Amino acid sequence: MNNTVAIVGRPNVGKSTLFNRLTQSKEAIVESISGVTRDRIYGKSDWNGIDFSVIDTGGYVYGSDDTFEEEIRKQVLFAIDEADAIVFVVDIREGINPLDEDVAELLRKTDKAVFIVANKADTPNVSELSGEFYAFGLGQVYPISSINGSGTGDLLDEVVKVFDISKKDEEDPDVPRIAVVGRPNVGKSSLINTMLGNVRNIVTPIAGTTRDSIYTKYNAFGHTFMLVDTAGLRKKGKVYENIEFYSTLRTIRAIESSDVCLVMIDAQSGIEKQDISIFHLAEKNKKGVVVVVNKWDLMEKETNTHLKFKQQIKERIAPFNDVPIVFTSVHEKQRIYKTLELASQVFERRQQKIPTSKLNDILLPIIENTPPSMASRGRYIKIKYIMQLKTATPQFVFFCNLPDDIKESYRRFLENKIRENFDFNGVPIQLFFRKK
Repeated sequence: MNNTVAIVGRPNVGKSTLFNRLTQSKEAIVESISGVTRDRIYGKSDWNGIDFSVIDTGGYVYGSDDTFEEEIRKQVLFAIDEADAIVFVVDIREGINPLDEDVAELLRKTDKAVFIVANKADTPNVSELSGEFYAFGLGQVYPISSINGSGTGDLLDEVVKVFDISKKDEEDPDVPRIAVVGRPNVGKSSLINTMLGNVRNIVTPIAGTTRDSIYTKYNAFGHTFMLVDTAGLRKKGKVYENIEFYSTLRTIRAIESSDVCLVMIDAQSGIEKQDISIFHLAEKNKKGVVVVVNKWDLMEKETNTHLKFKQQIKERIAPFNDVPIVFTSVHEKQRIYKTLELASQVFERRQQKIPTSKLNDILLPIIENTPPSMASRGRYIKIKYIMQLKTATPQFVFFCNLPDDIKESYRRFLENKIRENFDFNGVPIQLFFRKK
């Protein structure tokens, strides 16, 4: 799991601006999932070659002034519980606020690394006001400007020192890491327990039971996997947060930790908006996908019910709908190992490399028969050469004379032709166009 920095503080001190500053080199996940109060909650950053995750708790405070204190307390407790380092943002121009005092009191009780950031220090004379915040008793104060970036380098130099960069992924890269993701209470942990044949992860009918992404080694029936489940029973006293917000964060973490995602949906409720959002999170992270329709045994069936259901799913997840869909019943142990078989196949497809000669032999005649539409001023677009990049996920580059004039519809056409001729079922692929 990546090292994590949580940004906390009262409203309007610049937490989101700092978040944007830290994550600007890598686009944050912006997919909005039902129940999340802001689009951007979680991003990736790096400093001096050290990658880390950034959680912005900003924007998660709402309502009247009476609700602020309790909501901020939830943010800080979450940060203490989950993050490796906590960045406590205050407003250097306004000085110490009673809400700042409340945050500081909570942070003094933790042994996690805390960094006080006196934001809005846009000029040297304002930076001199930072001394006031030493009264918190939380150590060094870092005057910065999230707007122009001054001071953030010194801050990050110290933040990354607390990370355990010795933790590497010790797992065999040839062993698929399978994440089981989906809405609460669709049977994620039950699926893993059935695969393992024991109650490795605690299962209850209460949505939101699971907490941290963990790995479970699985080796049977010819399959070896690292199963990623967001399992781990929450301590009773810590069920204080908004379930949707935190289950979303855990879903993102599980997806990022995986090679292939089993996106579970409930057959009885059908595919819902949140299912689609989770599916597209996996797609945007370039993970392999298998859609698992659970509780199929509870459905009333007619002729071709599964075909109609499958078609509905494909329509809802389009345009990336070249994915395997399996109908299971975890309770009845139906098609559990079929699910593993499909996940294994998707993992293999995600790793495949198509020889350059084969790509060109197959695709260039197709392009010649169905060329792209003319560019502006009547110029012809000529695609000369295609190759697959040496990347962890399937990426193809098309060399042509006018790469900026390739229309989106033609990009889709080329992707479909790649999928027709080379099996990438369940695997997102990327196409790039470059000038020859």
